[in-house]
Amino acid sequence: MTLRIKIHGAGSIGNHLANAARRLGWEVDVCDVSEAALARMRSEIYPVRYGSWDDAINLFRSADAPRGGYDLIFIGTPPEHHVSLALDALEEKPRAIQVEKPVCPPDLVGAQELFTSARAQNVLVFVGYDHVVGAAAIETEQRLRAGAVGSVETLDVEFREHWGGIFAAHSWLSGPADSYLGFWQRGGGASGEHSHAVNLWQHFAHIADAGRVAEVSALVDYVESGGAVYDRLCALHLRCENGLVGRVIQDVVTLPVRKWARIQGREGFVEWHCGRKPGQDEVYAGRIGSEPEHRVFKKNRPDDFIAEL
Repeated sequence: MTLRIKIHGAGSIGNHLANAARRLGWEVDVCDVSEAALARMRSEIYPVRYGSWDDAINLFRSADAPRGGYDLIFIGTPPEHHVSLALDALEEKPRAIQVEKPVCPPDLVGAQELFTSARAQNVLVFVGYDHVVGAAAIETEQRLRAGAVGSVETLDVEFREHWGGIFAAHSWLSGPADSYLGFWQRGGGASGEHSHAVNLWQHFAHIADAGRVAEVSALVDYVESGGAVYDRLCALHLRCENGLVGRVIQDVVTLPVRKWARIQGREGFVEWHCGRKPGQDEVYAGRIGSEPEHRVFKKNRPDDFIAEL
């Protein structure tokens, strides 16, 4: 099925989404307020990542972009613009809107309005947490649903990753202060950029029928450096309505990277590992008294976005 999509933002995420959509055979329009960003997408980011520019991708300045007639609209801008652009996208009446994570800065301004308006207009809104729909996460979910670990006792998720890799992949940024990434109030820092961990924790807690998160205690390590103000570590302890207790750790300082989740049950465990080795995710699982099983899921970065779409 050929879909027509619009992507707001010609930066890194916009390129990933555009490539995934084209590989699915979809029609793609990309818009950005910056002509320089559009030029960089065409001449640098896209051809370097994917081998060559795709002339089927249409580029527009935001003020000149077409409106209406889209199946899906994607918001891939800095977080402080997500809600306003999503509210505007609702006026185009797409079938669905996807907002890149985090859905908004921590002040939550406009979040309730977006939720209420989307529900009133019957438009689905997704947030771009791609790891939760990866093959390894689905395998973990299926084991939980099958009762492989018994009653879940505790749940831990970590996204510990030095953000030097992010800046290496974004050559137009020299460091945290050059974008929202270096400002926690704009949705950057460890709490925003690596919020995949919170998302995974909530997802697996739902699968375990633990209910909503009811209590949070937090320790956040804020730093000011080079003009940036961000949290380099965000440590959360969570308790759900049904009593499940666990923790989430997110940071921008850890090397080697550790992206990991462990669900411990009375009868066994499941561990999810992202990128433990280059080009693969892994799942370890076992019952008490038995040898653990080990499954490997080969993938590359574009595969994450195809699965997401």
